[in-house]
Amino acid sequence: MRDAVGAVQSLLVLGGTSDIGLATARKLVEARTRRVILAARDPSRAEAAAEELRRLGADVGVIAFDARDYASHARVVDEAFAGGDVDCALLAFGVLGDQERLATDGAAAVEAVEANYVGAVSVAIPLAERMRRQGHGTIVVLSSVAGERARRSNFVYGSSKAGLDAFAQGLGDRLHGSGVQVMVVRPGFVRTKMTAGLDDVPLSTDADAVAESIAAGLRRSAHTVWSPAPLRVVMSALRHLPRPLFRRLDV
Repeated sequence: MRDAVGAVQSLLVLGGTSDIGLATARKLVEARTRRVILAARDPSRAEAAAEELRRLGADVGVIAFDARDYASHARVVDEAFAGGDVDCALLAFGVLGDQERLATDGAAAVEAVEANYVGAVSVAIPLAERMRRQGHGTIVVLSSVAGERARRSNFVYGSSKAGLDAFAQGLGDRLHGSGVQVMVVRPGFVRTKMTAGLDDVPLSTDADAVAESIAAGLRRSAHTVWSPAPLRVVMSALRHLPRPLFRRLDV
C-alpha cells in the first residue's frame, strides 16, 4: 500500500527491459519505492537493471513475462503478487516494428498488434482483478500519441495503441470506486532503443522526461498524462483536422 504521504511502495514493471519502464523505476525508487518486480521476456537481460535498482536501495525481483504467451499471464500476475501487494503496475512493453514491412506483411502486422494490444489486454484483466481484490493500486498504461489518429506512416502501430488507449480508459471507468485507478500515458516520440536510428521530430523527448511525467501523474492521481504536455493541444488539432487536409500532411 502507498505510504503516509501517498508514495508508491511496490512497483511491477511489465516490460522489465524497457527504457521508459526502467527510467520510471529509477525515478520512483529514488523517491520512496522499496520493492520492484521486473517482468521481462528474457529475465537475464533485466539483471543489470535490477542490480542498479538494488544499489539505489530497492528489493528487486526478476520474473519471466512474454506479452504473446497469453496462457501464462495469470501465473505471471500471481508470481508478481507472491511477495505482497503491488501498489503500481506499469505496462511498458510493446514493439514499434518496421513500418514499411507492417504495411505490407499481414503476419508481421498481426504479431505487432498482438504484442502491443492483445498482450496488454490479456495481462491487464487478471492484474486489475488482483488489485481490485486487494482494494488499491494503480495500473499505468503506456499508450502513445500515435493512437490519437492513425497516420499512414505508422497506421498499424497507431491502431494498436488506439485500441490499447480505449481499453485502458474503459478499464479505468469500470474500476472507478474500487480503489484501483488506471492512468493512461501518451508520450510522443521518445528517444529510446526502440526508436534508435529514427530522426527526431518536434517535441521529441527522452525516457527520463516521460518517467518524470509518470511520477508526477501518480502523485496527483491523474487519469491521463501527456508527455510532453503541449502534445495535448497538438494532437487535439490533428484529431479534428478534416480528412482531405490531414491526407496532405507528411505524417
